Amino acid sequence: MPGTISHDSTLPQRLQKSVSGSFHKTALLQKRVRELIKGAAPLIETRERNPIKVAFLEMERGLIELIPEEERPLI
Repeated sequence: MPGTISHDSTLPQRLQKSVSGSFHKTALLQKRVRELIKGAAPLIETRERNPIKVAFLEMERGLIELIPEEERPLI
């Protein structure tokens, strides 16, 4: 039911899922927009020139994903 709150998980757990999901999407879009601005070819055929819109369309179609950089050892 819209507007109802599920009590299956605690508030911190629900917030963590929400924030993590939003953060992940934002980081993914930021990274792809930077690549497009630097000259990377779009992964879709489109007349759209706005790199933000292109990255969003690619994300919607599941063509891009965020892969974390490997952790480097501390010196």
